[in-house]
Formats: sequence, C-alpha cells, structure tokens
Amino acid sequence: MTDLISVRVSNLVGAPLDWAVAIAAGWTIDPECRTTVWHPDGAPCSISIRGAALGFGYRPSTCWAQGGQLIDRHRGSAQHCPGLADDVCYSGGPEGAGVWCYGPTALIAFCRGFVRYKLGEFVQVPKELIG
Repeated sequence: MTDLISVRVSNLVGAPLDWAVAIAAGWTIDPECRTTVWHPDGAPCSISIRGAALGFGYRPSTCWAQGGQLIDRHRGSAQHCPGLADDVCYSGGPEGAGVWCYGPTALIAFCRGFVRYKLGEFVQVPKELIG
C-alpha cells in the first residue's frame, strides 16, 4: 500500500491527474496496488508516471481517445482563452460545473474541471504518482 497525499486539483497534471479522473469517474482502487484502478466494467488498468510520459495505461489528460470520451459522456466543454499565460490558456469542465478549471491544454483543463466538480478542490492521490 502507498500513502495518499492531498493535492489542489488546479495543480494536478500527468499521472496524478489521470488517477484522480479515474476515481471521479467511478473507477475503484485496487486494494493491493493503489496505482491500479478498476474500470466499472471490471477491467484493470495501471496509472503511472512512466505510462503518462510514454503513452500507455489510463491517461485521459493527454489521450483524446480517452479524454474525449469523458468530455462527450459528461457533456463537457473546453475553450481557449487568448491572452492568458500558456499554463492556463484553456478552461474546461463538465456540464453543470459552476466553476471551470484552467490548464495548458483543453484535455488537462477539462480533466481538472471534472475532478473538481466530482471530488472538490482538493483530492487525495497516491504519493508515488507525485513526480
């Protein structure tokens, strides 16, 4: 087992954000390995710093095939905000969210907004996912 650490959703990126998205979407945590999550249909999937960097595992914050489905499923949106700094030039979130979150890409902004809407301003993530 690993320790969990509290992180502000607006600071999440990479594997910690992907893990928080899975939890917000209703996936369950493997009791033997917190970086493995179980999709509601019963399929396991790993989330890791390496996977986020190299393009495998569950990574909705960088993979349109995964993150795009979330945007559609939750009737979300993301938009570019001209004039803002590169690390906050997109805003996004699901339908019904009173507050959208910002990020450097449309997917990161939406994923942050989704997590904040479902789980709140702070979220607990496995310490080993914090790079």
